[in-house]
Amino acid sequence: MRKIKKGDNVVVIAGRDKGKRGDVSIVVDDTHVVVNGVNQVRKHTKPNPMKNQPGGIVTVELPIHVSNVAIWNPVTRKADRIGFRVLDDGRKVRFYKSNGEQING
Repeated sequence: MRKIKKGDNVVVIAGRDKGKRGDVSIVVDDTHVVVNGVNQVRKHTKPNPMKNQPGGIVTVELPIHVSNVAIWNPVTRKADRIGFRVLDDGRKVRFYKSNGEQING
């Protein structure tokens, strides 16, 4: 089970976009995620008539390392760490380390 999943609201804690918040749109691999509105770069693309794609300068969101993001705790309104807990029925769930509240999803 991963600590950061698709759809989680995260805050960037290090790097160029420090302090920005967004939702995880793609989990690339075990160590990288793509966050909406974070780590955006402008990329020059050639036109591709086969894909009906015009050329020009496009803004693309690149992956960011999971060590540079932390999950957003809406109760404390701060970045938080994640722990794992096994419930009585055998399910493994994530919880916020600061207040012990279970994470939905």
